[in-house]
Amino acid sequence: MSAQPRQNRARWALSFADLCLLLLAFFALLQSNQTTRETALAGIGSYFGAFEAPRQADLVAQELFEPGEALLNPAGRAALLKAAEPIMHENKIVRIQSIGLDSGDHRFDAWDLAAARLGAVARTLVAAGVPGKRLRIAGLAERADDSAPGKQTIRITELAETDR
Repeated sequence: MSAQPRQNRARWALSFADLCLLLLAFFALLQSNQTTRETALAGIGSYFGAFEAPRQADLVAQELFEPGEALLNPAGRAALLKAAEPIMHENKIVRIQSIGLDSGDHRFDAWDLAAARLGAVARTLVAAGVPGKRLRIAGLAERADDSAPGKQTIRITELAETDR
C-alpha cells in the first residue's frame, strides 16, 4: 500500500513539467517573430485586463524648427505630422510638453523659445485636424538626466480620456 500514495504524489510533478514546457514553448514562439510579438503581448495583456500604455512620441526640436526660431521647417512639419498620425483620429487627450531647453540666441531667450515652439506644435496639430479641446500644453519640464543639456525635446503623449 505504500507504493500507491508515492505514485500519486509523483503525478503532480509530471503535470507541472508539462506546464513548464508548454509555457517555455509559448514564449520561445513569441520571441522568434519580433513583428508579431508586440501584437501578441498586447492581446494577452488586454485579455487579462492590463492597461494600455499611452502612445508617446519624442521629437528633437532642433530638427523640427528653424535655428533659434519657433517656425517649423518643411521637414519638421512632415516629421511632426507623421509622429502625431496615430493619435490624431482618436478621442483621447493629447498632451504636448517641452523637455529641456534649446539655447535661444535670436529673438527669444531659452524659456520663451520653448514655450513658443509648444504653441507652434499645437497650432500645427489643430490645422491638421486635431480638435483644440483635445490638446493640453503641459509646459516645460526639466530633463531627467543631464545627457543632453541645451537640447529641447517635444513630447507628444496620448492620455486616457479621463486625464483632463
